[in-house]
Amino acid sequence: MEQMSLFDNRESAAPLATRLRPATLDEYVGQQHLVGQGKILRRLIEEDQVSSMIFWGPPGVGKTTLARIIANRTRAEFVEFSAVTSGIKEVKEVMHRAEANRRLGIKTLLFADEIHRFNKAQQDAFLPFVEKGSIILVGATTENPSFEINSALLSRCRVFILKALEAGDLAELLRRAVTSEKGLGSLRVSIEDTYISAIARFANGDARTALNTLEMAVFNGRMNEKGVLCVDEEVLSQCFNRRSLLYDKNGEEHYNMISALHKSMRNSDPDAAVYWMQRMLDGGEEPLYIARRLIRFASEDVGMADSGALSVAVAAFQACHFLGMPECDVHLAHAVVYLSMAPKSNALYVACEECKKDIRERPAEPVPLWICNAPTDLMKNLNYGKGYIYAHDTEEKMARMRCLPKALEDRRYYRPGEEGGEKQVKEKLEHILQWKEQKVEEAH
Repeated sequence: MEQMSLFDNRESAAPLATRLRPATLDEYVGQQHLVGQGKILRRLIEEDQVSSMIFWGPPGVGKTTLARIIANRTRAEFVEFSAVTSGIKEVKEVMHRAEANRRLGIKTLLFADEIHRFNKAQQDAFLPFVEKGSIILVGATTENPSFEINSALLSRCRVFILKALEAGDLAELLRRAVTSEKGLGSLRVSIEDTYISAIARFANGDARTALNTLEMAVFNGRMNEKGVLCVDEEVLSQCFNRRSLLYDKNGEEHYNMISALHKSMRNSDPDAAVYWMQRMLDGGEEPLYIARRLIRFASEDVGMADSGALSVAVAAFQACHFLGMPECDVHLAHAVVYLSMAPKSNALYVACEECKKDIRERPAEPVPLWICNAPTDLMKNLNYGKGYIYAHDTEEKMARMRCLPKALEDRRYYRPGEEGGEKQVKEKLEHILQWKEQKVEEAH
């Protein structure tokens, strides 16, 4: 006879996260800024006024669940679509079926998971059906929709931002999973609240990760003489890297580590920089977050000393976007080491800060008339553009005319240093300034 396990009596072989998927807003955990009593999305759902929308947020925060709740509440046919498995042919087939349903008075809610992965042709195929109301499009994305979704489609959708779940929300969800009959309630499970909290912290705002970790911990628990499955620290340590518990992506340790990474690169210490980068990845940090910080560093701390640093950082971001973890760690290491070893200059950062300070504290100065555009006769009669010198028409390819407002004509924001390529930039700028000053003196 085939041996039965403790878990053979579950409702199905479906993962715990699937079995516990909420069916109503009252069961839904988190996102109270959207679905709390009286909040905008809840009102739209309850009043059946749902239109096409985009849910933007990190993984495991309830985007798919929310779409299913909306479909149930609006009594619409729910069609789930994935860019990974569906091409333009499948998109058109679903659209035509939705159009036929519309004529019969049946709503179709099309949930496009990872909508940022749909190409332009696929996204364009949605557009006419969204406009006609044949479908209610609900897209889910972990990427900024402003960059990843066609502007025409995006303009016809409302964007709702879903936040990473709080540790308290996840702990509540885990406690419910232990006691619910749909979850682990049919088993006698003993797990201390401190371990529930540890799993909630480890999940970093991702409900799916939290429930999968709990299920693994219970599956590997030890049964005592009373038939109770006990989850202890040793079992829990087998389910996740304990060091990850010390890393909170929204807490002090997060900022300490990104600070350590920045300061190690600034101090030209590639070993320390790679170490802190790997610590962040090991703790579950999103690689695209690290890549974005490297892009900022490339201009803030390297700048014109090595303008190629920005290209390397942007390329690392793109590589992380294409590959994801675990393969993209070497691309991040490539950029981290390059930035660590690059010559350093904060001249661009200082220029921006000093300029912003003047803008905040000084009056808003008018644009000098000679560099204003003059598209009409009236503006020309008012001396707009009068005295403008087209630099390309001069022998030196530059003119002595002033481009800053009168009140700021002596201000210097960009003061290049002498590291790397910025030394040549400094020499060129000094030559330009001397030339312009000489021309002014000659004019007097």
